[in-house]
Amino acid sequence: MKRLIPAALLLLAVSAHADNYSLPKHAVFEEECASCHMAFPPQMLHADSWRAMMGDLAHHFGSDASLDEKRRVAITDFLVTHAGGRKTGTTRDASGKPLLRITETARFEKKHREIAPATWKRASIKSPANCTACHARAAAGDYSERSINIPK
Repeated sequence: MKRLIPAALLLLAVSAHADNYSLPKHAVFEEECASCHMAFPPQMLHADSWRAMMGDLAHHFGSDASLDEKRRVAITDFLVTHAGGRKTGTTRDASGKPLLRITETARFEKKHREIAPATWKRASIKSPANCTACHARAAAGDYSERSINIPK
């Protein structure tokens, strides 16, 4: 029994950090990506997804987010270097293509499975991609349950 208590405490500590992402600093990434939306933690997608996304910025979710080659390569290298691994879950679609939307990953879907479709449509939320609407500390990489407040 004495051995089970430390193991249980370790499991709780690991799961408490499971929804936290480190946010490495990168000036070009922050300047370019965060000028239109939250700078999503690179760990939320695999490297192949980031490469695919950064390879077609002219069609970035309905916007032309094209960059000069030097800045595009710098951001791609940063994202690939810090890309997610096991924690992200599946990041490919049924045909094997890399997913470009974090909201389509297995991890996102698992974590948000109890959210009703109507909730995403609230004016205060607008979209599943608007992490900061419900996760007060998302910009700091904290997606833990203790920082969730789903607006009305």
